[in-house]
Amino acid sequence: MIPESATLAIDARIRAKQAAGEPVLHLGFGEAGLPVLPAVTEVLAAAADRNAYGPVVGSSSAREAAAGYLDRRGIPTDPARVLLAPGSKALLFGAMAALPGDVVLPRPAWVSYAAQAAMLGRRVLSVPVPDSVGGVPDPEVLDAEIGRARRDGTDPRILVTTMPDNPTGTVPPGELVKQVCEVAERHDLIVVSDEIYRDLAWPGHEVVSPASLIPDRTFVTCGLSKAMALGGYRIGFARLPDGSVGDRLRPDLAGVASEVWSSLAAPMQAVAAYVLHEPTEVVDHVRASRRLHRTVAAAAYDAFVDAGAVCRPPSGAFYLYPDLAALRPRLARRHRLESGRDLTEWLLEEHGIGVLVGSAFGDDPDAWRFRVATSLLYGADDEQRWSALHSADPLALPWIAAALTQLRRALTAVAG
Repeated sequence: MIPESATLAIDARIRAKQAAGEPVLHLGFGEAGLPVLPAVTEVLAAAADRNAYGPVVGSSSAREAAAGYLDRRGIPTDPARVLLAPGSKALLFGAMAALPGDVVLPRPAWVSYAAQAAMLGRRVLSVPVPDSVGGVPDPEVLDAEIGRARRDGTDPRILVTTMPDNPTGTVPPGELVKQVCEVAERHDLIVVSDEIYRDLAWPGHEVVSPASLIPDRTFVTCGLSKAMALGGYRIGFARLPDGSVGDRLRPDLAGVASEVWSSLAAPMQAVAAYVLHEPTEVVDHVRASRRLHRTVAAAAYDAFVDAGAVCRPPSGAFYLYPDLAALRPRLARRHRLESGRDLTEWLLEEHGIGVLVGSAFGDDPDAWRFRVATSLLYGADDEQRWSALHSADPLALPWIAAALTQLRRALTAVAG
């Protein structure tokens, strides 16, 4: 039996509670929580009559636009090495299916990586992230663990990284990425770099992609779900590695695509081509989104730290990964809480705070860590969300202020 994704399951559960009138603060699901740019809906409407199947790898116009997007981010890309799909999740699965060997993941890591590896019968080597950031394994531990795993009969060949990271909301600095890439080269690993959040890296924390350091062994996935808040459109694209690795991978990945999803829907390819050319209105929209995500996530971070949580300072996307271990001795006795799941159930049922337990991300089930997503706090409808997006002080808007007040009150009650 393949269980439902933990992120989708918590979203459905919290929304059901909200629909029943329970005052639950939804911090459990990583949807970008913003309205669609009107110019995008115009492009989609104009392409609505495109009902024919297209090329498996994507239209030439969409692939050229994706290549240009990557070029502008310091990753020179031939459009022939680009493939589009209905979401980057499909491309991540396709890459794991087409590449040989077992999978190395940072710990914690997004819920679907390990699940996809398990579906493909691949073993997973989970390596802890550094104390300062997530998204990549600690390079020294990674080096040692790969050697140990191979001696024990595991065959790690694929390393997955996430920049900015889900679940920690951090961006690994360039020097750390370089060290991880050196380990990957030394052990002949292919890096699958999930960069779906890359345009939501906060100023001063820009992404250094492994593809800019080891382009011949890095497979990049990206898409429009996060920076453009188009999750429901399911638009993803990938850049294959340069050289022989990419040459071998392309027909295999195209084969997986042809048998599983055929091609990205033609109207969505028109949207991809428009967005990835990055006209001024798109650039402005992403900039405003990034500013809003940063403002609200930073305010939530302050609330958790003030309550006694230990948390990596966020530097990208809209996530936090707090640890309530300091509160454990008192809370565990008073409320009979043991595991991380006990804690998150108690936060939801007793305090109306919906978060996702760290064990869903491969973390220690006994740890009191969990992921917080702040991206659904921007409003109950598009009018409020547009106001939040363009506000000079979104924290002063009544609905955002009320959500953060609810969070602080709950955390005060928890800590008190």
